[in-house]
Parts: sequence; C-alpha cells; structure tokens
Amino acid sequence: MQKYEMTVVFKTALDEEALLAEHNQVISLIERFGGTVEKVDDWGKRRLAYEIEKTNEGIYRFITFAAPSNAPAEIESRMRIRENLLRYLIIKPEQEIPGGKQPKKEATQKGGIA
Repeated sequence: MQKYEMTVVFKTALDEEALLAEHNQVISLIERFGGTVEKVDDWGKRRLAYEIEKTNEGIYRFITFAAPSNAPAEIESRMRIRENLLRYLIIKPEQEIPGGKQPKKEATQKGGIA
C-alpha cells in the first residue's frame, strides 16, 4: 500500500450536518477502494487564492491515507461528480530517506577554467 495526501475544499454554504455528511462520504470512498485513513487535518474556512463558482472562501480538509496504487484514480472519478466540493487533489508525497538526509545534488561546472 502506498501513502497519499488528499486536499478537499468544500463549499462554505454547507451547514455542520451537511459538511459532516460530505466528509464521511469522502472517507467512505477511501475505505471502499481498500484505503485506510491515517490522519484528518481540518483547517476550517479559508480564503481561496482565486474565485471559484462565484465564491472566495472554502472549507479545507487534509486527509492522509494509505491505499493500493489503483485507488486514487477510482476515488478521483467519484469525486468529480460531488456537487458540494469546490476542489480536490490527491498527491503521493515524496519518500523520506532514512536518517533524514536529503540526496546530494551533483555539482555542475559551467565553462571556463576546469
């Protein structure tokens, strides 16, 4: 199973009950395709970088989950038809290197004296 991070932006017109129902449906989609939710981070209402569907704010949720490699495509295909979502994004975070060290970048030499 691979780790993924999903950002979901819900419409602000939702009341608490409807927001909870939408959130639970997103979680159930993850679980339906063999995923397990590891962490949910609720950022609440935030201003959007640009206007979407004539609104300037959205309710942000960040979900970290583990799932088989085919799950993100299946989840995204079902997220597209959700009416109460403004945006969503699923990414696969970069793998951490044991010991916390970052890979060294090779030095390149540009023209001139060698």
